Amino acid sequence: MRTDLDHLPAAKQRELERVVEILFEEFGDANGLATGKRKAGRILKIILFGSYARGGWVDEPHTAKGYQSDYDLLIIVNQAELTDRATYWHRAEERLIREMTITRTIRTPVNFIVHTLQEVNDALAHGRFFFIDIARDGVALYQADDKPLHSPRPKTPQQALELAQEYFDEWFPAAMRKFELANDALRKEFLKESAFLQHQVVESLYHCLLLVCTFYTPHVHNIAFLRSQADKLDPRLVHIWPRATRADRARFEKLKEAYVKARYSKHYRISADELTWLAARIEELGQAVQAVCSDRLRALTRAVEQSA
Repeated sequence: MRTDLDHLPAAKQRELERVVEILFEEFGDANGLATGKRKAGRILKIILFGSYARGGWVDEPHTAKGYQSDYDLLIIVNQAELTDRATYWHRAEERLIREMTITRTIRTPVNFIVHTLQEVNDALAHGRFFFIDIARDGVALYQADDKPLHSPRPKTPQQALELAQEYFDEWFPAAMRKFELANDALRKEFLKESAFLQHQVVESLYHCLLLVCTFYTPHVHNIAFLRSQADKLDPRLVHIWPRATRADRARFEKLKEAYVKARYSKHYRISADELTWLAARIEELGQAVQAVCSDRLRALTRAVEQSA
């Protein structure tokens, strides 16, 4: 695996050094009081993947398009317990956001996923495209040792088609059923319930897309994170959620918060007009996900036919 960052500007290289430093500091604090075998918990690798690893990133937050690529990181740990985001990584996540939005020591958004080495190697053995791309294109920002990841074993065309179809058949209809329930709740003016169900629709649609296209989706409920991963797969997804005005961004933020606050906070407020606006965006998202997944399934079908 590559270890050089020579293709990145010096400022980006310094940012990534700072990101790695923060991840180690916050992980150290989270694991500092561990006892027993968890005391031996450690980070094995931190791998940069995505556009900043391959090249071709976009960094135009102040233009009319307003799009900025994220740093995508895979953190590999040596114990399954250490993949628990709530216990070990939520403070790192909060600090990275704070250093970007408040102290501005980091100017690029950071997304990270956490897996054990066994999980990563199992995914490579099962031919999951997402991890195959990381193994091929990733850049190691930190390695406890230089032991390589397992060699990928890509799926046969037939296996790939069958799994992608299975994911689509499970996730897309489920998302549409939730959308029907969300709209029914809106008609009845059950606003909090509609907000939560809308969140579930968006989460399900993004999981559907990522599974069909990459055979992997992160185990998170953060739809902003899922959106950032999905937008990289097809340009048809990027402009579904307008970002140009504060009001547009605020409506999406309310939807993101609905997963927890619409159920548990008495202070959560969302209007019928906001929910109607969100419903229109969700309908467009559903159409785009269906189109992208259908294209993917057709491509996999062609690969099967060509291999026969």
